[in-house]
Amino acid sequence: MGLLNRLLLSIVAAALATPQVVIAHHSFAAEFDSNKVVTLTGSVTKVEWQNPHTFFYLDVKDDSGSVTNWALELGSPNGLMRDGWTRNTLKIGDVVTVEGSQARTGKPIANARVVTLRASGQRLFAASSQTAP
Repeated sequence: MGLLNRLLLSIVAAALATPQVVIAHHSFAAEFDSNKVVTLTGSVTKVEWQNPHTFFYLDVKDDSGSVTNWALELGSPNGLMRDGWTRNTLKIGDVVTVEGSQARTGKPIANARVVTLRASGQRLFAASSQTAP
């Protein structure tokens, strides 16, 4: 086997051994139902500032006292920054109210339209691709 073949084989082997990140982008209507409007208040448990969508997670207590962790999808980091967000806008433990649309599956996942920070009362748009219901 020649040097060129060994080099090519090494490159292919390295590419196959490297984990590949696959990000599937979707339309709002494919995943969320604008008729399933939710308003959630809870405590932030995690923030994932990444492309193509930023996510944060919220512990929401229902009337019986049971806590559900909701995943909230926001727009892209770039879109959020244009709407006044920074990486430090949401912190673990912050209490927020979110207005948005629940996932079509009925799981505790929603696309946020507006996020209101309880401490300051600041109301931020979520750079969402959804239109008002």
